[in-house]
Amino acid sequence: MDITVILMDLAIILFATKLLGLLMRKLGMPQVVGAVIAGLLIGPAIWGQFGWWSPIQPTEGEQNFLNGVAEIGVVLILFSAGLETDVKELRRSGAVATLIACGGVAVPMGLGFLVAVPFLGGFSALSDSKILLDAVFIGVILAATSVGITVETLKEMGRLKGRVGTTILSAAIIDDVVGIVILSIVLGFKDPNAEPWMTVLMTVLFFVCAFAVGFVLKKLFKLLSEKYDHKRRLPIFGLVTCFTFAFAADKLFGIADITGAYVAGIVLSSLKDTSYIDRKVDINSYMIFSPVFFANIGISANFDGFTLNLLWFGLAFVAAGILGKIIGCGGVAKCCGFRLRESSIIGCGMIARGEVALVVCKKGLEGGLFAGTAINPLFPVILLVIVSSLLCPILLKLLYRGDHSGDLPLTGELLQPLTGEQLQPQTESGAQETQPIQSAQ
Repeated sequence: MDITVILMDLAIILFATKLLGLLMRKLGMPQVVGAVIAGLLIGPAIWGQFGWWSPIQPTEGEQNFLNGVAEIGVVLILFSAGLETDVKELRRSGAVATLIACGGVAVPMGLGFLVAVPFLGGFSALSDSKILLDAVFIGVILAATSVGITVETLKEMGRLKGRVGTTILSAAIIDDVVGIVILSIVLGFKDPNAEPWMTVLMTVLFFVCAFAVGFVLKKLFKLLSEKYDHKRRLPIFGLVTCFTFAFAADKLFGIADITGAYVAGIVLSSLKDTSYIDRKVDINSYMIFSPVFFANIGISANFDGFTLNLLWFGLAFVAAGILGKIIGCGGVAKCCGFRLRESSIIGCGMIARGEVALVVCKKGLEGGLFAGTAINPLFPVILLVIVSSLLCPILLKLLYRGDHSGDLPLTGELLQPLTGEQLQPQTESGAQETQPIQSAQ
């Protein structure tokens, strides 16, 4: 492996991902979409189909290096997600947001499974445990939610702090937690010798041990935070915790390393210096590791087996992902007493997919899923990220059009049970219209 070639590859990756990321932001889409597209454009995935030259043509050694950097990137992404999880909000959110999140996991998983079965050989093929696991994993990919697009859209319209906006945020947080747990369990079954009860037991045991150790670590970090306020040693020790939890999750408990990183973030999420730790971790992440991770998805993609059948699967996959969230989250919200418009907003606000879906997909492929099958979920996932990122803000703005009542304000605890009086439609004269908050550019 020639290290000077690696340096040039990194320069190309960082330049291309930033350039395409800025372009996507101008178009109102997540920058991660630009990073993945950049990887496709600079790697051999597309140009190799025609025998053309591509800027990055990694050898086996160079690809292994990029895979290693990308793995650190995904661990840092999940660690940062854990740090940004508001545990107090999770506790306050109550049964309503939890039910909505569970509906937003169960329905897409079910639809994803049903969509995958015909393309994997039909229900008769499910007697093969590997095919069954592949079909289940398609549903697991669809369980993920990326609420960043929704947050920016609701901020712009001045709707983020109302009952509907807060419900979406709370449900998205719980959605991610449930999705990560399910991912760990499903990946535990990839070993053909794995016992179902043992996989579940090891997953539960990991969470018990992680939070027990985390309780002690949190006390130590509080002492360090008081003595060394805003010192660099805090984020360094935070990274030590992240990497240790990731290693223990994979090697000691047999579950995904990203689960360990996510739990490490949650453990450190309510410190006085949490935002400082997160900011320093983010610098490491977005400067090199995250761009390499997202670009590497495109660089290592292989479309040699691309067929019309895969295109049909991709379209069905996208439809299942979008309808699953609208039906699952919106339907449960309606059953919990939200008005029809509010329920539709909640459902549409949960359809966006981003980095978590890409992470889950990549983990499944690395774990040996879909080997020898007629479908590869990478193309469908990229398609879903692009379509859902475009569709989410459009649907939200259409649903809010002509609504001058604003969200019902939150009083007291988050998501208190609604009274009959609260459920009555508000008149324009009795409502206070929220002033729009300008989105930061």
